[in-house]
Amino acid sequence: MITGTGRAVPAYAMPNADFAAIGIDTSDEWIRERTGIRQRYIARDGETCVSLAADASRQAMARAGVAPEDIDLIVFGTCSPDKLLPASGVELQAQIGAVNASAFDLNAACTSFVYGVSVAEGFIAAESARTVLVIGAEKLSGIINWKDRNTCVLFGDGAGAAIMQRAQGGKGVVSRFMRSDGHLASLLYRPKGGSAEPVTPEILAEGSHLVAMAGRETFKHAVRSMNEALDRALADAGLTGDDIDLLIPHQANLRIIEATAKHGHMPMDKVFVNVDRYGNTSAGSVPIALDEAMQSGRIQPGMKVMLVAFGAGFTWASAIHQF
Repeated sequence: MITGTGRAVPAYAMPNADFAAIGIDTSDEWIRERTGIRQRYIARDGETCVSLAADASRQAMARAGVAPEDIDLIVFGTCSPDKLLPASGVELQAQIGAVNASAFDLNAACTSFVYGVSVAEGFIAAESARTVLVIGAEKLSGIINWKDRNTCVLFGDGAGAAIMQRAQGGKGVVSRFMRSDGHLASLLYRPKGGSAEPVTPEILAEGSHLVAMAGRETFKHAVRSMNEALDRALADAGLTGDDIDLLIPHQANLRIIEATAKHGHMPMDKVFVNVDRYGNTSAGSVPIALDEAMQSGRIQPGMKVMLVAFGAGFTWASAIHQF
């Protein structure tokens, strides 16, 4: 079960109006109408994927009453690591002093945190870990194309974290679902810059090492996959949308969130939305929203909360948690 959460974002909040200043042909009205986003947080000097994750993790540990040395496992979800080697999880381990933990990275893009919840549950159920730190963190500002209006207005930086421990009294993960389809990989990806085609001056000049997205196709498959993830978790738990007290979806686009809620027959007052203030923080999206919901009192003991997400790959997943 989730016993503590935390979140961290950079100091600089970038409003939509700032895109005109960097030469992007767009407007606040255009962005809001199509995405629901009005600002996002962008990392600056000294703010890294791991430093944001460390701040979020310290909050989660404090709220769970867990010391760094109590952590047995760190599952770090990200698609924008500070370095390609070593894993961000081991760098986080060093920063927070989790000397007894094992650590690894998990890259399911925006779905990483929800995947991570299921991974943590499996380790705990197998009695291979008692206390697991699950993180979703991104510094997407370093891998997006700031000349591409179709992508740069969407993404932001940030991190969320959760401590998971063995459930007691019927609390914890009620059901979970994970799926992927690699045939859709080219809809949202970084075409070059990996070991198959390492960075060259030509690749840097053309920007093909940065995020590229087929927006309309991504939207269509995002709605389909979010709906499937929602349906499967409900069916596996023997529940309906009426039984869910709060839906926390991936915060990519307000229209996708609204379509998912409508499919699940959930009114928007049962859906947590913060995409307007954070944009799409990929792996950070769901845990940031989860922590905001916890700290604002939207989640109370006894409530059933559903997490649902989709991401590049394509990946999609859901989990129902009894608090």
